[in-house]
Amino acid sequence: MKHCRKPHVLVTGGAGYIGSILVPLLVKHGYAVTIFDAFFFGKHSIKNFAKDVRVIQGDVRNPPKDLFDTVDIVIHLAALSNDPTAEFNPTANKAINTEGTKVIGCMAKKAGVKRFIFASSCSIYDCGLHKVTKIKTENASVKPKNPYSQSKFLAEKALLKLSDTTFTPVILRKGTVYGWSPRMRYDLIINTMVRDALRYKKLHIFCKGMQWRPLISIQDVAEAYLLAVQAPEKLVKGKIINISSGNYQVGFIAKEVQRVFKKVFHREISLIYENDNKVDRSYKVSTKRAEKILHFQSKDTIEKSIRFLVPYILRHRALQQFSNPLFYNIEQMKPILQRMS
Repeated sequence: MKHCRKPHVLVTGGAGYIGSILVPLLVKHGYAVTIFDAFFFGKHSIKNFAKDVRVIQGDVRNPPKDLFDTVDIVIHLAALSNDPTAEFNPTANKAINTEGTKVIGCMAKKAGVKRFIFASSCSIYDCGLHKVTKIKTENASVKPKNPYSQSKFLAEKALLKLSDTTFTPVILRKGTVYGWSPRMRYDLIINTMVRDALRYKKLHIFCKGMQWRPLISIQDVAEAYLLAVQAPEKLVKGKIINISSGNYQVGFIAKEVQRVFKKVFHREISLIYENDNKVDRSYKVSTKRAEKILHFQSKDTIEKSIRFLVPYILRHRALQQFSNPLFYNIEQMKPILQRMS
């Protein structure tokens, strides 16, 4: 009996926050996987599954020509990922997030890669705290105002231009991700709140907690990418798809963290409301397309994630080094970005 080979998936940024959860999921489902990563944060995040994948170190701005040999699908996660990092060096941000994506996309298409799944961001929809009125669909007009979201939007447009009968770009615009990863981050809203609850027993809330955020757990994100790999081409070709489990105001998120800490861990956490209007990023998104096209349904919750995350941190002393630059994109990347032209 003839057996069909599972597609070979190249994951750029495969050692990163999302990649180190996604890659073992792909392996579990029988896919051959290659990780392409600059390893700015080291290789510790892939130590438990490195033997099961091919690992290549390199820069998305200048990838090796044979990177795409036998590759069927690319999941492009590699990027400077968050506003502070992008704002610290906007030139490097554009070079990596936009121009690097163009390079990877063009080379993948030329090599015969069939599907290219791009990690974009719902921050593209940000219109400021006092202008949020509607839930944004993928068809909404957008005008990104920050370097990070601008770089992602320009990369989206470049990839969509490459779409033809042989090349299928798929854009996943993700909400703010949270939860545990081998490449742990404490610079994402729920992870930050968990850190502060453990470290200070209090959370600082800005803008009265009125900002809206679409959230998604890291486990659900990995599942969404898997669904994008598995979906029929005709359903996803050239599609932009929002990925989120729901829209939440920051004030509600803080109260939920406070509630879970009291209910589950019997710890009292104070909420401190700051008189500060500088943090005004705010947006809400629709996920109806993800539900229809990918049959995506969020399985995780804020409480479930915190129930796992807190004991895990308390069992691992290294994760309690809350000032370690490895847990913050901007702190780890600053010296690297200073050297970049």
